[in-house]
Amino acid sequence: MDVNTTTDLILIGALAVVWLTAGLLADALPVACTARELRRRARLLSTVVGVGAGLFVAVLVMTGLFPGDTAAPAAALFPAVPALFVLTMTARRLGQVRRGAGAFASAPHAPAPPALRAAAAHPLVAVPLQVTGLAALLGVPIAADLVEVPGADFAGIAIGIVGVAALALVLRHAIRHSRLNLAVLAPLGRMRHAPVLRTERYTPLPEETPTDRAIGAGAVDLAA
Repeated sequence: MDVNTTTDLILIGALAVVWLTAGLLADALPVACTARELRRRARLLSTVVGVGAGLFVAVLVMTGLFPGDTAAPAAALFPAVPALFVLTMTARRLGQVRRGAGAFASAPHAPAPPALRAAAAHPLVAVPLQVTGLAALLGVPIAADLVEVPGADFAGIAIGIVGVAALALVLRHAIRHSRLNLAVLAPLGRMRHAPVLRTERYTPLPEETPTDRAIGAGAVDLAA
């Protein structure tokens, strides 16, 4: 194994580890019990995403420093496509979750709001991260020169595997997001269907006037 192959394996292996870690952190993001824990996890996930984006730049820089053939750019091409979705969509949603949880900084032990947990479970948060990690993992055989790209059927097989995995992840996270959304809408439904208690006002009968008493007394006297 030459120096270029070793360098490629280190770069692509680190890329796969970082993005797989980001996918695991995103999967655990909606499970946070308190607002402080949700904010801490969102910050950590943002940091890992930044490291993963930096590794793409490192691949281009390191392959330019070492002369000779290198497979790192071809191996990094697979995860680069879903990583673009992470940087354009996931990062924005992750920032919203982080800022929303930061609003509870004065109450660190406050429970994580259901709306924030539902936002953290949105498919556009976890799916791009997990697909990027899977695509980076499939790039390891390319970096090890076990598979040649282009000119091999591995590219079609890898795209098919990533596509099926992405579909399964979208369905899983969509169901999870819908379940947490129901937890947000449930209190509103209970308020909408709550019975309205109507109170009846009691109006006392008017007191008998002196005239009525005089008429009543006169009737008695006439009868006598």
